[in-house]
Amino acid sequence: MSADRRVAITGIGVAGPWHSDADDFFSRMLAGESAVRMHERDEDHLAISIPGVNWDDFNAFTELGGNISTLDRAGQLGLLAARKAWQQAGRPTSDAPLRSGAVYWGTALAGTLTFERGYREMYLHQRRRVPPLSLLLGMNNTAASHIAIEHKLGGACLTYTIACAAAATAIGEAYRRIRRGESDVAICGGSDSPMSLGVVRAWEALRVLADAEPHGASAACRPFATDRTGLVLGEGAAALVLEDWDTALARGATILAELAGYGCSSDADHLVRPSADGQVHAMQQALGDAGLDVAQIGYINAHGTATPEGDPIEIDAIRQVFGPHAENLPVSATKSMHGHMMGATGAIEAVICVQALRQGKLPPTAHLESLDPACEGVRHIREHALEAPIDACISNAFAFGGSNAVLAFRRATH
Repeated sequence: MSADRRVAITGIGVAGPWHSDADDFFSRMLAGESAVRMHERDEDHLAISIPGVNWDDFNAFTELGGNISTLDRAGQLGLLAARKAWQQAGRPTSDAPLRSGAVYWGTALAGTLTFERGYREMYLHQRRRVPPLSLLLGMNNTAASHIAIEHKLGGACLTYTIACAAAATAIGEAYRRIRRGESDVAICGGSDSPMSLGVVRAWEALRVLADAEPHGASAACRPFATDRTGLVLGEGAAALVLEDWDTALARGATILAELAGYGCSSDADHLVRPSADGQVHAMQQALGDAGLDVAQIGYINAHGTATPEGDPIEIDAIRQVFGPHAENLPVSATKSMHGHMMGATGAIEAVICVQALRQGKLPPTAHLESLDPACEGVRHIREHALEAPIDACISNAFAFGGSNAVLAFRRATH
């Protein structure tokens, strides 16, 4: 067992709008293309009408080839993303469980659609029973278990439910265990499908969802802008395959990037009011863990949810960590285009960081036409993608509950 093994990223997978693979998804981010549309449902006279990101033409039976009876929609998306990442990594699947292989997965709400369907059956339609597989569909660890079963990964199979930091935490914990030699390979990431009536109503009650007007649904999420009104919910999944660096090299794998550092912290202050101190601590941990100086960081994928309170605090935290370098440090918030995928969002943004390192191109914050003076002090990428070959970057994920997770990535070098 080694205490300082390097961790290679050998596969990335995305399941979300546009039927995208990771390359197509990143191209759309570079182009500033928004996946946000009006999400409207009316079931049992219970209506939803909000800007959101929903993969309306996702057909689980077609995409997954059957065998979906024990998977909620969030689990289906997760299994698809994991399958894509595993295929890109070119790892064989053994017949017997691989004890050095593990799954680390994140979700905020997991099977919420299943449980809401059960409640409707009971309370609206006066039925005494819910569908028989409801419990299996709704369990928080269903996605992770299905991923482990499909790929015969017989080591740890852990699920993290840490709100918006869930996937970033899952990836970070996978990284730590591979680095320590507890696992040689892991599928990690996250999935969520939060567009149930109950969840949407809960978010509306907090008064943090974006307004469709006056800019229209596709431009509703406007991080760092003076006219931002809040976040946009989205569904999706993303996965990474992490491997011990030397093992990946020995089998001739293509290494996409290096996961070099991870930091996590708690604000220990308030459930919904973020703290710059907690975010600073998480970023400093990630940089220290990676052995990176602030001047080596060439891009930050910000948490950037477009809430009036959250955006300035994150920029303040970045300025504290990066000092004078912050003024020239490119920053963007891609939730302006893919929405806030809750427990999956840290994985989606990790994929974007890997692609940024590979291609030397950085996506913009869409719809950032008028910068909030409280968010000044960094180099915001606005309107168009930025061509900037970079050697390292970080991704921030900051959750309700005051949980923070930061991942640090390096360009693959041998």
